[in-house]
Amino acid sequence: MNYRVQPTAQVDDSATIGAGSSVWELAQIREGATLGEGCVVGRGAYVGTGVRVGNNVKLQNYALVYEPAELGDGVFVGPAVVLTNDHNPRSVDPEGNQKRGGDWEAVGVKVAEGASLGARSVCVAPVRVGRWAMVAAGAVVTRDVPDFALVVGVPARQVGWVGRAGERLVAAADEPGVWECPRSGARYDEKDGVLTERAA
Repeated sequence: MNYRVQPTAQVDDSATIGAGSSVWELAQIREGATLGEGCVVGRGAYVGTGVRVGNNVKLQNYALVYEPAELGDGVFVGPAVVLTNDHNPRSVDPEGNQKRGGDWEAVGVKVAEGASLGARSVCVAPVRVGRWAMVAAGAVVTRDVPDFALVVGVPARQVGWVGRAGERLVAAADEPGVWECPRSGARYDEKDGVLTERAA
């Protein structure tokens, strides 16, 4: 076995865990879930049936990732984050009978490469969080988040852009429509509300 699972964690036999990954105390990995290489699943985290997780993903303590979520490579999921899967949740049907697994249609959250979800944020499915975007702590995401966007609040709204380094981008003084990372100096072009990276 080329990964580490703590004795109190529950990992279903049908789940796939990539090399170098760690599953910590009281975490649960359900049937058919797939974790890539180098992942960290924190204490008490939950990964639902068939969820697909890329390489080098961090799920912090008590994060809840319900099926059919998909997380790209390098995604960060902060403590107590929730990715929902039911657009119209009910415990019972209109007649008062308890709903079972086949009585509803699961919808998922997709989180693209490098994106970060801050502590206690909630993504209400179905939504997509774009590449390298950042969701602030406590935010509630109810609509798609563009690549590199910084979103805050309830419901989440965009307040700026972030680069790969996680720093908020600043407007370039010498070029309109261009944003710059104060840490790395990398530049990004904005057109029609879409941010794209410049080639290095």
